[in-house]
Amino acid sequence: MNGKARVLPPPVTSQEVVLLGVIAVLWAALAVSTPAFLTAGSIQPLLVATAPVALVGVGMTIVIITGGIDVSVGGAIMVCSVLTAKALVEAEVGLGVAVLLAVAAGGVLGLVNGVLIAYGRVHAIIITFGTANLFLFLGLRIFGSGTVNGIPGTLAFFGRGTAGRTLGVPHAFLITALLTVAAWWYLRHTAGGRHFFAIGGDAQAARLAGVRVRRRVLLAYLVTGLLVGLASCFVIAQGTSTLDQSVGSGKELAVIAAVVIGGTSIMGGRGSVLGTFLGALLVQSVASGVTQLGWRSQLSDLFVGIFIIVAVGADLLRARARARRNR
Repeated sequence: MNGKARVLPPPVTSQEVVLLGVIAVLWAALAVSTPAFLTAGSIQPLLVATAPVALVGVGMTIVIITGGIDVSVGGAIMVCSVLTAKALVEAEVGLGVAVLLAVAAGGVLGLVNGVLIAYGRVHAIIITFGTANLFLFLGLRIFGSGTVNGIPGTLAFFGRGTAGRTLGVPHAFLITALLTVAAWWYLRHTAGGRHFFAIGGDAQAARLAGVRVRRRVLLAYLVTGLLVGLASCFVIAQGTSTLDQSVGSGKELAVIAAVVIGGTSIMGGRGSVLGTFLGALLVQSVASGVTQLGWRSQLSDLFVGIFIIVAVGADLLRARARARRNR
């Protein structure tokens, strides 16, 4: 029991409580500044936009907990999105087949990263930076010279319209919330989940304790790839009937920002998917608020950057405090 306490964070961390408070204050301020903010027409698109960032963030959290990182998710989203969009247009596949295709494609891309990192013994930032460029090249080749046009409404279940909501809540957001809770439970209450924390804390010690480090690292990147595939369906459903070559651009930065703001240590060994979920909601709330206030979009990046610096600074202070207590 003491071993678990040293490795795992509490069920709800102070970072998550702070994030809830920040989101509440931000929403209250935006409601006063722009009364339309708290209407369904504003909140529903916000939740839809949060879903793919938070969903990929679940996988990214596991990856970073193990001491790794994946900067290739933007390119992977492009590949999965264009493959799925072309299947919808050219083969007229149904909802289930489209989702399976996207998830399978994401799984293959995640497996490539996982094998190279787990068995190639090269740092994750180098591998995923390389595969990010490879995925981008592959996505552009599949796109061809233009865009994918005439995408049918097959994925409307995940979209912004009435078909994409139940009781006013977007299905994409509900699915993301359920998967986040499932990941939270797995990480906290199973031996396999706790192994990710152990690897990030000290991979060599975890290996000596019997943890199959390579398999766990491989699994982390595979899970991220699978979630990227599902998130690609959300991205397609959120857009119009046209998919252009900018799809996935910048998504890796938004995801990593959500993970770091959510309290996951960039050094590995500590983190929470619940914090990542709240971090993604905060990032998208800032972007939505800046847009509704009519401010320059660059200010959204400025505010998110400030949040990241504060989150990383708080993590470093906590690490120093723990180090002093352990002396």
